Amino acid sequence: MTKGQLEAKISEIISKFEVEYMGRGPKTIRTYILNDMIVVRLLGFLSPSEKKLTENVQGIELLKKVRTSLFEGGRGYLEKLLTNILDADIVSTHSDISTKTGEKVIIITVDKNLEELYTVK
Repeated sequence: MTKGQLEAKISEIISKFEVEYMGRGPKTIRTYILNDMIVVRLLGFLSPSEKKLTENVQGIELLKKVRTSLFEGGRGYLEKLLTNILDADIVSTHSDISTKTGEKVIIITVDKNLEELYTVK
């Protein structure tokens, strides 16, 4: 598998996780492998009602708390799905959302340099 193929597969797994576990998938998803880090950028993942909720500070705080709690609850499941395709163990997983742009980022660190493992030489 090439680096590009692995990035596409990771995007597919995370998109499926977002739909099945979080309830809604992103409009666009892009994955980047950088050494021992996987950076996933999801665009357009907020529902219309979530967008409406973020029109005030209390709504933003509430949405972030709920989304963070949901992600943390499913993090083990997501990591298991990813471990099945990676030739590495996951060290940590981080996630945050921007209610201003409707963007979410997920950063995953692993115990090997994936860029070296999957770059065609």
